[in-house]
Amino acid sequence: MPAVPVRPTVTLPAEEIAISAENLRHTYDRRHFALDGVGFTVRRGEVFGLLGRNGAGKSTLIKAMTTLIQPTSGTLRVLGMDPARDGQQIRQRIGVVQQAESFDFTTVEGNLNIYGVLWGLPKSERVRRREQLLSRFDLTEIRRRRAFDISGGQKRRVQVAREFMHDMEILFLDEPTVGLDVIMRRTLLDSIRAEVRRGLTVVFTTHNLEEADYLCDRVAVIDEGHILLLDEVENLKRLYGGKKTIDITVGGKDPAPFFARLPEALGGGSSVRTNASSAVILTDDPKQALATIVELSRSLGVQIEWLNVRTNTLEDVFLRSVRHREGENGAA
Repeated sequence: MPAVPVRPTVTLPAEEIAISAENLRHTYDRRHFALDGVGFTVRRGEVFGLLGRNGAGKSTLIKAMTTLIQPTSGTLRVLGMDPARDGQQIRQRIGVVQQAESFDFTTVEGNLNIYGVLWGLPKSERVRRREQLLSRFDLTEIRRRRAFDISGGQKRRVQVAREFMHDMEILFLDEPTVGLDVIMRRTLLDSIRAEVRRGLTVVFTTHNLEEADYLCDRVAVIDEGHILLLDEVENLKRLYGGKKTIDITVGGKDPAPFFARLPEALGGGSSVRTNASSAVILTDDPKQALATIVELSRSLGVQIEWLNVRTNTLEDVFLRSVRHREGENGAA
């Protein structure tokens, strides 16, 4: 598979740039780089997604942008400022929701009140914002319940809502939906989208490709400290043009020979990912690929239990970009 380039960065006026990074590198142990030559620009008013596996470098990048760590080298600007010199000014203009829960021993509305006090809001303004946020994030019915007694999804909404007790220009969300059910996850994402429509810039890290597809304007796929892809979501899904994806699950006592011979049988126009009993195939000619799959299964006595042809998703693009890099590293 040919290498997929990062889409060239368009030069933007300074006032339209929320975050910019150039050749950013960071190491914790002076041997391995958690970030290795990272460069990107986040536009004001967009949702910028960081997608990657555990250990890919997402959280390190968030820590650098939110002034928690100083990168080893490279250039980073947040709202036009240098986090190494202007950390206090940056922190006054951003919000951060980290993966770990953090609550005060009080009620839901008490948590919002405390944040208002910490940000120096007068009481009248504190009450106004609190009531507005309780309604906006659907927290009114649980306002007097202790934060430690509410559900995981409700806790996440409180964590996001309380950041809005102060005026901010960028909200950093580090895996904010981990552990949430489908309904709670969508409710939280919809709340974030509503804030973006009011002009907020969001940097959003997630493992969930469906979430990125739903929420993000642009995404960067990051792996082993490198950005592999960076583009608008729809452009990424069009990377593979007219190709289709075939999902197949087979049964039988020993499907291994079938999966071993499948890539060669399909030929160079297709790529195949397999596990013990299933495969995902990217192909230029789904009709011919289906015929090959059926013929091979018959010749080996393998039963096809599931066969589906679909258009490409962001997950397909993500997995193939990561696997392409793994292939390059293996060949090096």
